[in-house]
Amino acid sequence: MKIAILGAGAWGTALAINLSSRHQVTLWTKDSQHLAELTAQRINQQFLPDFFLPESLRLTSTLKVALDAAEFALIVVPVAGLRETLRGIVATEIAVPIVWGCKGFESQLAKLPHQIVQEEIGRAVPSGVLSGPSFAQEVAQGLPTALTLASHDEEFSQKIAHQLHSARLRVYSGKDVIGVEVGGAIKNVISIAAGISDGMGFGHNARAALMTRGLMEITRLGIKLGGCLETFMGLSGVGDMILTGTGDLSRNRRVGLMLAEGLSLSEILQQLGHVAEGVHAAEAAKSLSRELDIEMPITQAIYSILYEGLPAREAVEILLNRDPKIEHF
Repeated sequence: MKIAILGAGAWGTALAINLSSRHQVTLWTKDSQHLAELTAQRINQQFLPDFFLPESLRLTSTLKVALDAAEFALIVVPVAGLRETLRGIVATEIAVPIVWGCKGFESQLAKLPHQIVQEEIGRAVPSGVLSGPSFAQEVAQGLPTALTLASHDEEFSQKIAHQLHSARLRVYSGKDVIGVEVGGAIKNVISIAAGISDGMGFGHNARAALMTRGLMEITRLGIKLGGCLETFMGLSGVGDMILTGTGDLSRNRRVGLMLAEGLSLSEILQQLGHVAEGVHAAEAAKSLSRELDIEMPITQAIYSILYEGLPAREAVEILLNRDPKIEHF
């Protein structure tokens, strides 16, 4: 299968390495200087430095070249760059099916990726979202990973999932686009909270309680937006949250750990050198929770820490001193 992977960050590069063993893959970066480095070194030193790029992997910084003859495009740029990338696709006048692998909300507008796709491309071509518990390094290594590919067009999701599926990269199909997107976005906020909890030495019990209640927040928001309950019990819900809330490779968890140390958000982002989508997702989720009248205390706490200067320890005390309630979604 001919696949255009748009976005040469860690995740795009990892997918390109993994899929190149059984597909004809072209990896696109919009940065010509980045392309020159990738071509010369056959290593993505900036985003995934420990892995060589397969010789069969084509590289380009020209979008039309990447899309030419591609059977579908897999967009793995950050959400902030999704709209620009879609407009670039439209400008090529190549009507190629698309799948996006970015997680989060468009900043300020609190829009999920499928809403951006609808605004820029509409429903003229088949489209879907690929998400689930997946660290880029492990996918590049070929370690066992399971993902979900959801589309309103079930035939499309089943076809692409079947093509991408392998023994080490298991891809399940579904139709709950909204649920998959919400799970992938809000779990990053909960992962920041888990990092704060661990950074303050609150232990495994506290982390388990925090993540369980965090799943309730993901589910409340997701259902209100039109997602299905079952989705949040699956790979792109609880599965992705467990990975990013406990795994040391998680950027969002690292944000929480550094917040617990007392570092400012600007210092943290400078140290990371990568996008931590939970920072933007907290702002969008807080706005949506207020608009939709949904109780999301953990999300509110993370928002207050990131954007209102509330000390992390004080935010924890506020959460711990909440009145007891009946456990429900």
